Amino acid sequence: MSDRVYIFDTTLRDGEQVPGCQLNTIEKIEVARQLEKLGVDVIEAGFPISSPGDFNSVVEISKAVTNPTICALTRAVKKDIEVAADALKFAKKGRIHTGIGTSPYHIKYKLNSNEEEIIVRAVEAVKYAKRFVEDVEFYAEDAGRSNNEYLARVIEAVIAAGATVVNIPDTTGYTLPTEYGAKIAYLVNNVPNIDKAVISTHCHNDLGMATANTLTGVMNGARQVEVTINGLGERAGNTSLEEVVMAIRSHHDLDYETKIDSKQIIKTSKLVSTLMRMPVQPNKAIVGRNAFAHSSGIHQDGVLKNRENYEIIDPAEVGVRESSIVLTARSGRAALKHRLHVLGYEVEGKELNKIYENFLNLADKKKDITDEDLEVLVGTEKQKVDHALKLEFLQVLSGKSTIPTATVSVNFNGDVFTETASGNGPIDAAFSAVKNLVKRKVHLEEFLIQAITRGSDDQGKVHVQIEHKGTSYYGFAANVDIITASVESFLDAISKIN
Repeated sequence: MSDRVYIFDTTLRDGEQVPGCQLNTIEKIEVARQLEKLGVDVIEAGFPISSPGDFNSVVEISKAVTNPTICALTRAVKKDIEVAADALKFAKKGRIHTGIGTSPYHIKYKLNSNEEEIIVRAVEAVKYAKRFVEDVEFYAEDAGRSNNEYLARVIEAVIAAGATVVNIPDTTGYTLPTEYGAKIAYLVNNVPNIDKAVISTHCHNDLGMATANTLTGVMNGARQVEVTINGLGERAGNTSLEEVVMAIRSHHDLDYETKIDSKQIIKTSKLVSTLMRMPVQPNKAIVGRNAFAHSSGIHQDGVLKNRENYEIIDPAEVGVRESSIVLTARSGRAALKHRLHVLGYEVEGKELNKIYENFLNLADKKKDITDEDLEVLVGTEKQKVDHALKLEFLQVLSGKSTIPTATVSVNFNGDVFTETASGNGPIDAAFSAVKNLVKRKVHLEEFLIQAITRGSDDQGKVHVQIEHKGTSYYGFAANVDIITASVESFLDAISKIN
């Protein structure tokens, strides 16, 4: 039977400490509910003593979720612990997370104390927390730079005082994987009562090794990992939940398991990115836009023949519909043929070679090759569908003191229909009017505006991707009026729905 690794998510505490990523209580509840769907074991909901907002968030999250343990952070200070306990009063399963610095830097320069006094304060904090909750986690801040022998003394003492989890943070992201793994192993082998508590990792990414350190910690005896969605956190961030979970899942020889529903990973990542206003870098492992995108001809050919040639994770496992074959000047005939097949064109032999030659010439000039570009290369247009839509009239009203409103007239097989709607902006209003006209339930998945040339009178290209009943459709249009181009591209995509 595989060893269970518990997932402790601190997106709402450590992740929210990123400048500009602060959430209100309603947003925190939304994230917490999604984390529950994801299957995390513990949600660190906040630092209650720090502000009334954090206190209230812990209270409301405790009410809103059922399955995960709700954890509140404190310092080794009685008032902190009392406030945390009060915030957790509605939690079905509550945990107080208290601790103190154990490195020479923290003891001397931050706490102006000494090693013996720190042990006393740590023990007192754990004992006081145990008065309020059974589940008490102790963190040895800056454990990564702490002396192992002294750290072992601290950990032994807090476990004896009642700590159920002992957190060994690499607070500054300084340790190497071998060092961090050896530190965990040292505690396993030198703390007599270590079997009475769960060892937890909490690694920062200052040197880009948070995930590696976390995994070596697990391989040496840790059974809880403290992580965040998208790797958000102080400075360079925390260990990324998605990276640890999928590394464990991909390496069956490690024989560990989590209770994470990996199909919820992308949805959770996008929610956190949106609410925290923190875009995910395109090349981010697992959740980045390019994580399952292939542009090299050799890679594309390999993936088309067998996904496992270049992908160690099935995109569907994390909630991505499918891999992306991106056509560029580095793409080969196999990728071009595949994309043309998707568009409904079957080409072989000399015809394919000629199209491929023209494709390379175009790809050298353009950064992105669109489906419309391919249709021109093939030398024909797609057959016009019976329900093709044409924009006849568009008028928008927008301004600082005006509710954005749009009136749209669409020609549908010779008949013209008109609808007026409001929205968050002129484009949103126009899209709402179109949705009311066509009476189809569509979801806008991607909206991209690109300039064709330069200058304020530039013609803009608009690409949209919509979803209807589980299938994606793409639309394109170009116009000097970007709102017109947006509506025409939206209609183009809707016209392709069967």
